[in-house]
Amino acid sequence: MAELCTIASRIRSKNAGPFWITIDIFCDSQDVLARVAAALPAERVADHLQIDSGRLRRFEMPTLNVLKFSFPRPHPQGSLRDRDMHGAQVALLLEGLEV
Repeated sequence: MAELCTIASRIRSKNAGPFWITIDIFCDSQDVLARVAAALPAERVADHLQIDSGRLRRFEMPTLNVLKFSFPRPHPQGSLRDRDMHGAQVALLLEGLEV
């Protein structure tokens, strides 16, 4: 097993509009994507992020070697309670997951 950050070529998060955040996991090959996809079912990621698994969307993009997760932001972008206006810090939460 290895940490996700050591086998993925890039992990990033960003806004997906003012109400959603998306995490993209880029892999260098289909073999790596298959390994990451098998190790990260939506339920595991939702549990790790402490969100309801019914609100997490998981997308596999095999032609791009990308696994993507999207979920509603806890607070709308730019609101008084928003602590990460660009959604860029969320990806760090997945980097240490064992895959």
